Amino acid sequence: MASVIGMRSGDELAGKVALVTGGARNIGRAIARSLAAGGASVMVNAHTSREAVEETVALIERAGGKSAFHIADVTDPEAVAKMVGETVRGFGRIDILVNNAAVRKETAFAEMKLEEWREVLGIVLDGAFICSQACVPHLARAGAGAIVNIGGQTGHKGAERRAHVVTSKAGLAGMTKALALDLAPHNITVNCVVPGTVNTTRGSASAPELPEYRRSLPPLGRRGEPEEVASIVRLLCGPDARYITGQSIHVNGGGLMP
Repeated sequence: MASVIGMRSGDELAGKVALVTGGARNIGRAIARSLAAGGASVMVNAHTSREAVEETVALIERAGGKSAFHIADVTDPEAVAKMVGETVRGFGRIDILVNNAAVRKETAFAEMKLEEWREVLGIVLDGAFICSQACVPHLARAGAGAIVNIGGQTGHKGAERRAHVVTSKAGLAGMTKALALDLAPHNITVNCVVPGTVNTTRGSASAPELPEYRRSLPPLGRRGEPEEVASIVRLLCGPDARYITGQSIHVNGGGLMP
């Protein structure tokens, strides 16, 4: 059912252009595909995963959508400016920005190096700041722009061995409220979609198994699917959600009820 909901065809985003960071696989790929299924042209960003992001674009194009990819480090302002410029040159405009780029690391706080702390916060928070600031002029020009930040349940619930991830995702929820206020005069909505436990592919086949405390299931008794997160992102980017802004919307099977 999740795939049917997340990939349903439609035209509510026809004529729109979306930029999705961290779109090579998992939730980012599902978001890019869902926005394309809604009629948007999608620029898909990745940092290093060229083969995977090429597959994301191919999946969109095989389904009849329009897409391209751009390799860029979202923590590099010059690289982001180039990516935004390429998006506008290729598709003519930007209506939607999805800040999904993130890294998943686990380290006990006492053993955490400052470099690792800065890496995680840099990608999640600095990346969202840099990409949002670069896109704002285009989103304002579009007349009904939308920014969707992809948060994390740990930012609201906490988690062991993930102080950097918890902090960055909590900060993203705060940034969402701040930008919603600052950008409302430009008719740009800003929201945060917060996934709970979702079926995703880890970085490599040799990645260690999830620790026991991360294997528990929410009340609905299953892990979510990336498409179920993507369907909420698509809603927030469309015409039916223009009165929703500054919100953190949880997609977690009841794992957290704020």
